Amino acid sequence: MPPIFAVADGMGGHSAGEIASAAVVRRLAELAGKDAVAEADIDELLGDAVDDIELDAGETELGAGTTVTGVCLSTDEAPTWKVFNIGDSRVYQYFKGALSQITVDHSVVQHLIDTGAITEEEAEVHPHANVITRAVGFNEAPIPDYTSLALIPGQRLLICSDGLTKELTDIGIQHFLASQRTAEDAARTLVTEAVENMGRDNVTVIVIDVHAVGDDRTDQIAL
Repeated sequence: MPPIFAVADGMGGHSAGEIASAAVVRRLAELAGKDAVAEADIDELLGDAVDDIELDAGETELGAGTTVTGVCLSTDEAPTWKVFNIGDSRVYQYFKGALSQITVDHSVVQHLIDTGAITEEEAEVHPHANVITRAVGFNEAPIPDYTSLALIPGQRLLICSDGLTKELTDIGIQHFLASQRTAEDAARTLVTEAVENMGRDNVTVIVIDVHAVGDDRTDQIAL
């Protein structure tokens, strides 16, 4: 039964952001236990979440929306992770000592980086560093990006909100993923280190360890 793991980071004011992120998590939870999950299923549920947000949040000064990113175990052929994202929450893979960012941020600074207007170092202090270009909510159709990622024994996946990546560099994230024995230890350590660094935003982290593929099991821990 394919599991789904996702992080949603709300925006539009505290209460509105909580409503938006809760709506997305609630809708995506409907995929848990399904025999097969297609991109169209995720698209449909995110569309339903937009309707929920509009109904539950009502009229707010800033509107209500949320980022979302995550992975779903696809079993169409060989076991594969289906990675999806909207906004600037991220999915990383740590494998054989190397950290890779799987998702690409939907943000103003990412666009500026892609076009060569600024460097990654300049992006960290850019005045529009928090401005995203896609979200779930704000009465707009959600448009996720999708990536397929091989399911490999020894793989460690990190799903996180930007509250983590604001406080820890990729080098720091790689260090803590590499140095912690279990997924639970890695998740707890990442959250603690981010909060103790400056903790300017909520920090949400999911770490997944793949121990075996096939008839065996995938172990995971969410924090």
